[in-house]
Amino acid sequence: MKASVIKIDPVNPDKRSIASAAKIIKEGGLVVFPTETVYGIAANFFDDNALARLRKVKARPGKKPFTIHISDESMIRDMGCLVTETAEKLINKFWPGPLTIILASGFGKKIGFRMPANKIALELIKASGVPIVAPSANLKGKNPPVTAEEALMDLADKVDMVIDGGRADIAVESTVIDLTIDPPDILRVGAVSEEELSKAING
Repeated sequence: MKASVIKIDPVNPDKRSIASAAKIIKEGGLVVFPTETVYGIAANFFDDNALARLRKVKARPGKKPFTIHISDESMIRDMGCLVTETAEKLINKFWPGPLTIILASGFGKKIGFRMPANKIALELIKASGVPIVAPSANLKGKNPPVTAEEALMDLADKVDMVIDGGRADIAVESTVIDLTIDPPDILRVGAVSEEELSKAING
């Protein structure tokens, strides 16, 4: 079945449209949505069937974790993770924004978090009321999409809804930093540079 496509104003997101997309996520569906970096595929972190479907779409190994997208810092603590002093510095400097921070949970696992700087994304997360995982909306081996049209080329028959919120502002993936080790390890350099991270941590 082909995904439905809805256009949402990135400056003034329509709450009814956001609510319809959030309902799909809460019920275990997959929704492509815009962030300031690239478009992502949203799924309910608490729904094992949704995550299994997402892994199939992304051809993603079962052991490779998904980053959780949040709209409020309190969601980190709700997931059982400690916000360290270094994490607080980076959160204050770069969130909302293109930085993924990996923290340790009380269950001995590593969990990555990101708070996107995109009104549609933030409103969608809030309306869903659940932690959202959101890998980039591309098939394995393809470039992450920066428009809804690009995402639809590969995913039109693999997701339930695509939100068209215009072109991603930054169009570069987020930087990923692991704070569970000392010194921190930068796993992927993206929109935030190593120099900017170092300055925020040590400055």
